[in-house]
Amino acid sequence: MSGEAAHRTGPRPAASGRPAAPPRTAVVVITRNRRASLLRTLDRLAALPERPPVTVVDNGSTDGTAEAVRARHPGVTLLTPGRNLAAAGRTYGAAALDTPYVAFSDDDSWWEPGALDRAADVLDSHPRLGLVAATTLVGPDAEPDPLNAELCDSPLGQEPDLPGRSVLGFLACAAVVRRNAFLEVGGFHPLLGVGGEEQLLAIDLDAHGWGVAHCPGVVARHDPDAGPRPGRPARMRRNELLTAWLRRPLRRALARSFRLALDSRDDPQARLALAQAARRLPAALARRHRTPPRVERRLRLLERSS
Repeated sequence: MSGEAAHRTGPRPAASGRPAAPPRTAVVVITRNRRASLLRTLDRLAALPERPPVTVVDNGSTDGTAEAVRARHPGVTLLTPGRNLAAAGRTYGAAALDTPYVAFSDDDSWWEPGALDRAADVLDSHPRLGLVAATTLVGPDAEPDPLNAELCDSPLGQEPDLPGRSVLGFLACAAVVRRNAFLEVGGFHPLLGVGGEEQLLAIDLDAHGWGVAHCPGVVARHDPDAGPRPGRPARMRRNELLTAWLRRPLRRALARSFRLALDSRDDPQARLALAQAARRLPAALARRHRTPPRVERRLRLLERSS
């Protein structure tokens, strides 16, 4: 793997003077041209009692991000792939690690003290669990993200060998994965970029027999900019459609395409989503493979319940 790395942090000595146990969970942060926000996130991660190793994947920043990380957090591993990998930067970062578990943060998110240890304990205790979908608290007032309630009420129920309700969606900045499961399914799909990329990963984990479960006691913090996020609605709809073409039955993919085409008549974001999806459709068709019927039934149950 190409890229550039700063010094790696190792286990800190225990209070007795003996070496501490190797860390179970490392954190991967993807970023692009958000230096100030990233440095705040790294400050928060550095203050965690778990002292997790942190890897930053700089997706081609031009604002001095790499230099600032080296200066302020020399113990952070910095990877510079030389291009914008978007969400697939998380896969790039995870592949460079050797911890059994990987937590993801964005450059505007971090983890509550103790959350990473709780996630690792849950993963240790549930060997089929591939991904922990955490509770997310938003902003300086720690307001619950609306997705929390959806995850808690998932109609998929709780399987006997998993620690919480099964889900087929989550927030990437509030997820902890079993590294070997994550890499086994290919991580975040490079075709989708950022914005609604999570469902495809959840589908692929489920299709490979790995559990995806909501664990409310694991808590992440997210403090996004209050301003508008240009183009995000279009990316979300684009990726919803591409996910259908990548994994869903043909009639489902065609139905979603037809619905987006209808919406595009008077919705500029839908028009943009349709145009973006059309450019990526040949690549999606080349990588298309149907998800197992069991997973498709679970997806339909979620759709009927929404």
